Amino acid sequence: MENIEKYNNAFVEVFGAKVEDLNDNYSKETVAEWDSVHQLSLISQMEDAFDIMFDPEDIMEMTSYANGKALLKKYDVEL
Repeated sequence: MENIEKYNNAFVEVFGAKVEDLNDNYSKETVAEWDSVHQLSLISQMEDAFDIMFDPEDIMEMTSYANGKALLKKYDVEL
């Protein structure tokens, strides 16, 4: 599985999203279900999928699809 597929799968698993709905506008402001529990679940999915551990401040920044891509880049994960 490619990294972008792993990334998208995290959103599908946590939010029940459709892959075709995932874009840079997908965020806590546009997704009613996005709360702290879902955010932590998303972080957990991403940590498992990419074998990384996010810093606490990075976890707080995980508020959108776009931010997630930027965070992964910080950890040398190419999408």
